[in-house]
Amino acid sequence: MFQKAMVWLGLAPDEEYDDYRYEDAARPAPGGPTRQGGGWGGQQGPGGPRGHQPPPEPEEPVGSYGRGQGGRPTGAVRPLPPRGQAEAPARAPQREETPTVRPMRPTSAKPTVVTPTSFDAAKDVADRFKANQPVVMDLSDADRDLARRLIDFSSGMCYALGGNMERVTPGVYLITPSGVEVSAEERRRLAGGR
Repeated sequence: MFQKAMVWLGLAPDEEYDDYRYEDAARPAPGGPTRQGGGWGGQQGPGGPRGHQPPPEPEEPVGSYGRGQGGRPTGAVRPLPPRGQAEAPARAPQREETPTVRPMRPTSAKPTVVTPTSFDAAKDVADRFKANQPVVMDLSDADRDLARRLIDFSSGMCYALGGNMERVTPGVYLITPSGVEVSAEERRRLAGGR
């Protein structure tokens, strides 16, 4: 019984599978219907005493995939013309004006200065960053572990949201969202004296 379960689950080889011959499958079962001279063996008339109907024979063989009887295409797929024959070109809609793509200039904004004393300030930095506002994070007075955590958080946020983070002076970082530019004058002011 256990062996049968293993064979059924496909975990053990089936010994009977090797003994199977395809000729055996082609032979009809004893006592089953057989085709004899236009009728089904032992049955009178089209229904026979047991009501068996012979299987219908196809009038025309079914063609390849996507083709119905007679080899005609079915569905909404149409065949391509043979190579060398040109098909009527599809007409593109005519437009009077050609649209031009103009790149947007980065917006210039004055950064907000945040001097965090706890990791809770990370939410404030992220909220301003998501609002497309540059942030200056002054970590010069923060303890080393807090500064490291905030730098890691900010660099991950910039990577995920497509911004930029750069060190202005030791302990001071400028975080700019994509599409926002801080002017050179503002950068000099930040580098010179917070």
